[in-house]
Amino acid sequence: MSVSEAKPPLTRHVLLLDLHDDPEAIAAYRHWHRPGGPPAPVSRAIRAEGIAALEIWQVGDRLVMMMETTPDFDPAGKAERDSADPEIQAWEALMDRFQRRLRFAAEGQKWVEAERIYTLDEQP
Repeated sequence: MSVSEAKPPLTRHVLLLDLHDDPEAIAAYRHWHRPGGPPAPVSRAIRAEGIAALEIWQVGDRLVMMMETTPDFDPAGKAERDSADPEIQAWEALMDRFQRRLRFAAEGQKWVEAERIYTLDEQP
């Protein structure tokens, strides 16, 4: 691969959110996130924003989102565009039925970004 073909560096984001501790709500949330579950406009909006990879992991009622973004990722711009898109807003309203904010989340904040405090790469 030549320098001109090199892929841009990706930034990893790890975000957390809880679900209502209710087996039916958790099952419904998982159902909406199955392959083909999210509406196509939601997946298109994610892909169009410099998000190269996105996964959601679950244990109990805790969700962990792992996202890798390109240098052109603009979270504030994405939030602004999402807020003006009725299809994205409908998805967010649906997901709100299942989600529970972390007790330390800021007002209006859903997903809370975690801070990396350890990496093996920095250890002797």
